[in-house]
Parts: sequence; structure tokens; C-alpha cells
Amino acid sequence: MFKIIRKRVLAPNITEMRVLAPAVAESARPGQFVIVLTDKYGERIPLTICDYSPEEGWVTIVTQSIGYSTTKINCMEEGDSFADFVGPLGNPTDLMEKSDEELRKMRILFVAGGVGTAPVYPQAKWLKSRGVECDVIIGAKTKSLFTYVDEMKEVARVHLCTDDGSEGFHGMVTGLMDKLVEQDGLKFDHCVAIGPMIMMKFATMTAKKHGIPTMVSLNALMVDGTGMCGACRVSVGGKTRFTCVEGPEFDGWEVDFDEAMRRQNMYRENPKTHWELKECTCLPK
Repeated sequence: MFKIIRKRVLAPNITEMRVLAPAVAESARPGQFVIVLTDKYGERIPLTICDYSPEEGWVTIVTQSIGYSTTKINCMEEGDSFADFVGPLGNPTDLMEKSDEELRKMRILFVAGGVGTAPVYPQAKWLKSRGVECDVIIGAKTKSLFTYVDEMKEVARVHLCTDDGSEGFHGMVTGLMDKLVEQDGLKFDHCVAIGPMIMMKFATMTAKKHGIPTMVSLNALMVDGTGMCGACRVSVGGKTRFTCVEGPEFDGWEVDFDEAMRRQNMYRENPKTHWELKECTCLPK
């Protein structure tokens, strides 16, 4: 059993949990993920590792209530335990393959949309520990939906944007990307985009327009996390790849986002899920 030792609500329907999982914390690296089960009947839910402490033995996850299983996770409280907490799974960020000297010569841009801010944080934090301060765009529909802004400001140069203009740049992350390059004259050598699939698609298109190599994280496609079920298949450069064992990060220029979004939407409608969610009042709406 894996105990929740801290829980806090980051935004409506989004919670952060610190979970005691010493073996996972010992081996975790930025970019990897875990599979969690609330109980023996639970659905396997892939969640990116948002922070970890090998010394204290904890791993942090952030969950957004979308369906029944993610809402069930968010209804758990401090002192409760997950039946299983498997990881670390997947491959670390490719930035870890570069030397400190190479990294310090690069200007790296992260583009985070929605809950994508949380998995960007460990990468930015790791880069800061290597003496590299990156740039991070954080986008949200409105300022009340921002997460990890204060934490991110401690490790990176942060650029905020909102769809409604309630804070920061008024517009989409792609508009802010254009502004940083075209108006502010910044030159980026590498981009990492994490967030909703549609955001990653257009962030990648914008980065490609400016000649910026881009990596994207596709962990939302996973089910079993071991490569056995095949549900996480994605086309990259015309070849079939398995997100859970070969990713979760891939070259965004090569990803077939339209195919990935079709696969992601296959099971979106679920009447039982909708009925059961009506009974959940544990989180602010």
C-alpha cells in the first residue's frame, strides 16, 4: 500500500498528492510516469511524475478529474493509500542525454498547457540543478486554472498566458511563442510541449515554423503501461511506436497528432461514468 502523505487542491478539479513510494522515488527521473490503482478493482491510470525525493521516499502526482477513475483518485485523502503505484515507467527526458556543457549552451523552451505544467516542473527543476535556466510558457483558459506558477518561478523564466486575458499574455500559447520569437527576438534551440493533445499539435507546428526542434509527451494515450495492450500505439515518422515503453516523449515534428487524437477520443463517451460522477461532491467544481 502506498500512503498519501500530503494533498492539496491546485485548481478546480485538480489535486496534487505526495505519495510514499521509496522504490519509485529512488529510481525516478524527469519525464517518467507511474501507473496508479485506487483499489483492486480500480482502473489503471498513467500519471506523470511531477516531483520526487529519493531521500524522503515520496513521489508527487497531479490529477485532473475527467472521468470516474480520476475523480475517485481526487476523492482520496491524506492517510489513504493506493492499492498500487507502479514505476518509474517510460524513458526520462532526452535532455538528460546531454552534458552540462551542452545544456548551458542551449536556450530551452517549455510550453505547458493545463495540467501539463506539473510534469514540466521536474524537468525545469533538474535543468536548474545543472546551472541551466529555461523559459516556460504556462497557458490556461483563465488565471484561476493556473498551477505550479510559484514553484516554476523558482527554477525558470516564466511567461503566463490566458485565453481570456485575465493574466499575462492575452491569447493561446502559440501566440505567445510567436511573440517571444518575432517581437522579443529570443532564439530557442529546443522546445518541450506538454499538455492537451490539440495544444501540443499546434505548439509543435508553431515551433517548427520557427525551426525549433520539439519533443512532446504522449502519456495520455496509455492504459497498461507495459506495451502489452497496444492501446498506446502512435505513428511517429510513419512508424508505429508504443508510447509506454518507447516514450512517453517523441519528436513532435514526426508525430501524427490527428491519428493520436482519434484514438484518444474512442472511449470518451461512457454513460456509466457520467451517472456515477453526478454523485461525487468531494471536489470544488
